[in-house]
Amino acid sequence: MKRLFQKFYTNLFLCSRFFVAWGLVALLFLSSYFLPWLGYLPVICVLALSITFLIDILLLYATHNGEVTSTRITPSKLSNSDDNEIILNNHNRYPFRVELGIIDEVPQQFQRRDVWFSQSLRAKGKSILRYQLRPTKRGIYSFGKIRIFVQSPIGLIQRRFNIEAAVDVPVYPSFLQMRRYEILAISHRLTDYGLKKIRRLGHSMEFEQIKTYVPGDDYRTLNWKATARHGNLMVNSYIDERSQHIYCVIDKSRTMKMPFNGLSLLDYAINASLVLANIALKKEDKAGLITVSEKVGSVIPADRRPTQLHYIMEVLYKEKTRYLEANMEALYSTIRRTLKQRSLVVLFTNFESVSALNRQLPYLKQLAQFHLLVVIFFENTELRALSLEKAQDIETIYLKTIAEKFAYEKQLIVRELARHGIQSVLTPPELLTVNTINKYLEIKAKGRL
Repeated sequence: MKRLFQKFYTNLFLCSRFFVAWGLVALLFLSSYFLPWLGYLPVICVLALSITFLIDILLLYATHNGEVTSTRITPSKLSNSDDNEIILNNHNRYPFRVELGIIDEVPQQFQRRDVWFSQSLRAKGKSILRYQLRPTKRGIYSFGKIRIFVQSPIGLIQRRFNIEAAVDVPVYPSFLQMRRYEILAISHRLTDYGLKKIRRLGHSMEFEQIKTYVPGDDYRTLNWKATARHGNLMVNSYIDERSQHIYCVIDKSRTMKMPFNGLSLLDYAINASLVLANIALKKEDKAGLITVSEKVGSVIPADRRPTQLHYIMEVLYKEKTRYLEANMEALYSTIRRTLKQRSLVVLFTNFESVSALNRQLPYLKQLAQFHLLVVIFFENTELRALSLEKAQDIETIYLKTIAEKFAYEKQLIVRELARHGIQSVLTPPELLTVNTINKYLEIKAKGRL
């Protein structure tokens, strides 16, 4: 009995209407002292309010099968840096309309205390609540209980239901972004997302078929013999070279720890690598992965098997930033030992100064002798915005000068790499995926690999 009373007490909450009603009764009692003609009216009000209070308790606690249930539906895994939909299915088993206040205990990584929903639910009714969460770190996210506060039409008290709904959900690299670009690639609509259309220089030597000419086909590929036989214009159709090896090399050193919009540069590189690997596989190339920090980490040889993308995603899910400088010498040795044919090596890293580049340049030059190396590093958008501000005082002039110096260093890095025959992409973090795919399509269109 004591435990039952304790459970009843801890799940009973007084509403604002309760305090307002008792406040009015107290005011009526004070008024009766100065207005004797009120008589027994205050006592009658107290009795009426007490009876109403008891009825409200009976409605919420003594109704047969009276309760509110809720279930949470989450994806089997969440996509990093994307809006993931969470669904709450609520069911009112009371025979009357209730007002609900719902608190969903989201994982502590979000640091959110505002996941509160209010709604009215009819008798024996059901409802669906949807909201979105945007994780910014990979790993395990733990959801807690669903707490529901139920209020009857009288509205003097609330009853709390604590629903056990604890579940652990992993956050993977952005597979939603990967699917979005995959659909665009299949439908040949990559330009819709800002991916520039690359003018093809000539064509590859891999012949596909002879087909009927349609407006837009290159008239230089007209097949006159086939045209004479069929009586219609016929053109030769060519396809890009297939089975080329595409490697994403991700630098996990301290330079990739820098945050931008909640994500680290490493997470931007991981998301872009996943998209690039998927696009390469869809174009029937072979995708591989190498990670490096003070030592070489994961090495996935380039392949085109059906499970390759899943394997790459599982490896990327576990990668973490290290706090030492990248060992490019070890990377060079691994690539020379692992890559048996000329490949496209896309290196995701970050250089803040020319001196930082010069420490790694000898190894990059050696890599470029055997493979097509593309170095992708990040533009500091905050410094760029600071350099564009109008100077108002001495301090602002000083900060603006320093920002312009760092921005100029980035341009010097691009020129230094180009001087040694190394292609590079300087990109803001938010445009990393688009610019990376642009570079890959450019290389494929120009047949440089």
